[in-house]
Amino acid sequence: MVKSNAIVLTGGFLDTGSAKTAHGLIRGTDRFNIVGVIDQKHPGADAGEVLDGRTRNIPVYATLDDFQKTSPVAATYCVVGVATKGGVIPDTLRALLREALEHGYNLVNGLHEYVADIPELAALAQDKGLEIIDVRKPKKFKDLHFWTGKIVEVKCPKIAVLGTDCALGKRTTTRFLVEAMRKAGYKAEMIYTGQTGWMQGARYGFVFDSTLNDFISGEMEHAVVTCYHEAKPDIIFIEGQSSLRNPSGPAGAEWIVSAAADGVVLQHNPARKQYKDMEYYPAYIADPADEVALIKLYGAPTVALTINTAKMDEPEARVYAEQYNRKLNIPVVLPLEDGVDSLVPLFEAMIKNSVAQV
Repeated sequence: MVKSNAIVLTGGFLDTGSAKTAHGLIRGTDRFNIVGVIDQKHPGADAGEVLDGRTRNIPVYATLDDFQKTSPVAATYCVVGVATKGGVIPDTLRALLREALEHGYNLVNGLHEYVADIPELAALAQDKGLEIIDVRKPKKFKDLHFWTGKIVEVKCPKIAVLGTDCALGKRTTTRFLVEAMRKAGYKAEMIYTGQTGWMQGARYGFVFDSTLNDFISGEMEHAVVTCYHEAKPDIIFIEGQSSLRNPSGPAGAEWIVSAAADGVVLQHNPARKQYKDMEYYPAYIADPADEVALIKLYGAPTVALTINTAKMDEPEARVYAEQYNRKLNIPVVLPLEDGVDSLVPLFEAMIKNSVAQV
């Protein structure tokens, strides 16, 4: 894949969870070469240092004009790096997108509202010969797939990376697992299920929340089966969405049942007691042991627990990790702090076992 230079719009939200798309691109992407971030709160900073204190040589600029005047490299694409409430494009972002088109940038948008459906922006892009990519636009009916049972053709381990809630870093952990297995010499692939996974360059997958419900199981199966036959991986990791019990958008059963997952990596944040943005509703995040039991009822073992450490200090998170390790008797790791290399032997054993059974 030939990377195109891109800049990312964060609208002053770079240091918040609202910029999780930008965070994923800053951490790594095989589709774009991120050469700048536009964020008026952090001009002059390194985007990686704002994100997690790690220098990544991605400068932050206050405005698009500043980027064009001072950046040593040009960009071809401008990516919307924030998640807005309801996935709509507010007036402030709409103005930024118009400015980006006027500066000659192609647009990449992962929000539910499509840039191509905004007449003045679509017309401006057409006049300038620029591309608008609305990642969440649903596939055409003729391109959708029903579930067929072909998942039985996939002989390598399939690992679903699920969570106890949404916005816990499941995509980041999935990418870390793929990178760790590749570094160990294995052919590992990721099945993306959200717009950021596509932006990061994953080759196989679909956008879960833009897919008609009747086709979710089939699109999941099709992505995994196609990946297996084309890439011939040793192991496949499937990016999770939301959680099995999140009332506003329960998800996870298709990963275990329709994709016939051989194992689950479960991501959890001990500090989060209620579902994200649902503190008004009397529903509480399950203890990991309870979630592991539910996942087992669906038909897959939970092989590891990963800890999201947001709103905790590291010593507190490590205490939780030790407690969960003793209670669940499975590996428990902190992906952002320690990486996931310690899980490689676990997946090596699963690969060897799958080869022995073929």
